[in-house]
Amino acid sequence: MSETVRLKIGLSACFSYADPQRHLFTGKTLQYIEQSIAHWIMSAGALVVVIPCPTGETARGDVTLKHYAQWLDGVVLHGGSDVWPGHYGEVALKPEWEGDRVRDLYDLAVIEAFEQAGKPVFGVCRGLQIINVAFGGTLFQDIESQLAGAQRHRDPLEYDRHVHDIRIAPRTRLARLYPGRVQATVNSIHHQGVKTLAPGFAVEAWSVPDQVPEAIRRTARQGRGYIAATQWHPEFRTRADVTLDDAPILHDFLDACERARHHRWPGSSPLHIRDRASRLLRQALLRRF
Repeated sequence: MSETVRLKIGLSACFSYADPQRHLFTGKTLQYIEQSIAHWIMSAGALVVVIPCPTGETARGDVTLKHYAQWLDGVVLHGGSDVWPGHYGEVALKPEWEGDRVRDLYDLAVIEAFEQAGKPVFGVCRGLQIINVAFGGTLFQDIESQLAGAQRHRDPLEYDRHVHDIRIAPRTRLARLYPGRVQATVNSIHHQGVKTLAPGFAVEAWSVPDQVPEAIRRTARQGRGYIAATQWHPEFRTRADVTLDDAPILHDFLDACERARHHRWPGSSPLHIRDRASRLLRQALLRRF
């Protein structure tokens, strides 16, 4: 396949902040990825490009997230740390649920840039949560503590081998991707999840039996591009003999990226003011240093 034909997919970065006690890269902020998600996207022949945060104490030049959004065909939002409750109007119920405000602002700015460019967005785990928050939804800070009758959604010992069942909502895009499937098994590695769904989105799968949203998608409207997300990690295939086949989800997203090459949806801002997330990210990093 020619490199000019291959899709170019952006992948958001995880953060490891400057640590003077770290023996390698002492005092330096690291931006990194977990390789499974890159290999998952590459399995369909797409090229993966990590999108670094363009601002911070070492920033130089004029490259912005807008440049990446214009150049790339779509973006996948990586899993990772908790979402800061302040971004959906709450205070942390426990110190360990404070999340990562700067990572949130970076992810929100990535969503903003690709949404304004009319490019497809897909979220995984934390990616689903920050998409929901970006468009006006809220989260459970801790599902087991806040939802009566909730099952365990994260087992630190089992990690990606921990699974539960989901029920696929009928007459949704996800149902069409898995014809005849009403119930399936997925991995479960999260303790936060959707509490109130963002306006303009629909739930495509729920956890069984506690009914936590496990897949969401923006509803089809004129002028609204592709945004979808799963709470599970489709790239983790530790129990491939048990869990839902990841290929239809990946190809659905990449097909949308291919279509966007030829017909891009008009851009809009999820935060109602154009480039607001990028400005907030820059201000937060200036204050941090």
